Amino acid sequence: MKLVKCTQEYWEFTRILRNDERVQGGFIKSDYITSEMQKSYMEKYSQYYRIAIINGNPCGYIGVINDDIRVCTHPNFQGRGVGKFMLKEILKIFPNAFGKVKIENEASKKLFTSVGFKEKFIIYEYDYKN
Repeated sequence: MKLVKCTQEYWEFTRILRNDERVQGGFIKSDYITSEMQKSYMEKYSQYYRIAIINGNPCGYIGVINDDIRVCTHPNFQGRGVGKFMLKEILKIFPNAFGKVKIENEASKKLFTSVGFKEKFIIYEYDYKN
């Protein structure tokens, strides 16, 4: 397993993974990302992202924007230590990074605590929907 820079060849992988309904519930925001939106975002932020590779295949991504960690492992690779590997490696680059995790996202809570993160505070956010 290795972590590589998020070059343009991986932009579509991250977009497809981010839009995958199997992982969307773990994100704080779950808006659909178009190719145009992804291109614009990655042109600005790709230098802050890394891609996990196993046997030449991308299996997850991790990024740090404004010290906030964004991490996602492809469902086919979950449970293999990919998320833990990505977190440990990205903290070498961004040692002051932190994670925002949805209260109900038990997998992410377990992931972050497995590498030494401690719960700092809980934010409750409310939306009004008609």
